[in-house]
Amino acid sequence: MQIHTKKAPEVLGPYSQGIKIKNLLIISGQIPIDPIKKKIPKKIFDQTILVLRNIKKIILKANFDFKDIIKTTIFTTKLKKINEINHAYKKFFIDNTVPIFPARSCVEVSKLPLNVQIEIESIAYKK
Repeated sequence: MQIHTKKAPEVLGPYSQGIKIKNLLIISGQIPIDPIKKKIPKKIFDQTILVLRNIKKIILKANFDFKDIIKTTIFTTKLKKINEINHAYKKFFIDNTVPIFPARSCVEVSKLPLNVQIEIESIAYKK
């Protein structure tokens, strides 16, 4: 089942925000676009928080919870700013009372859509 919410940014190509298969939710890579203002923050900390907020909106639309995330993959053009990314990531998960951080990969890439500094995809599983 395709998952779509207007509370997260519209997709930029021929793909879905998320796909739900039984107890599994796969969320496409999200970039830091404010879905209302259509703006992109400049700082990577703020971009990371915004991406995670957008992911949370997709997760909630699918009737999952942020705590159901089991894996994330981070793509960044600024791996040298990993401490800022980690600070935002940790803060967001703690603020959402997630007891265990999901498994994660983090990869530096040369470029991302709209010249953003970060993109995060995720997988959630609900018992």
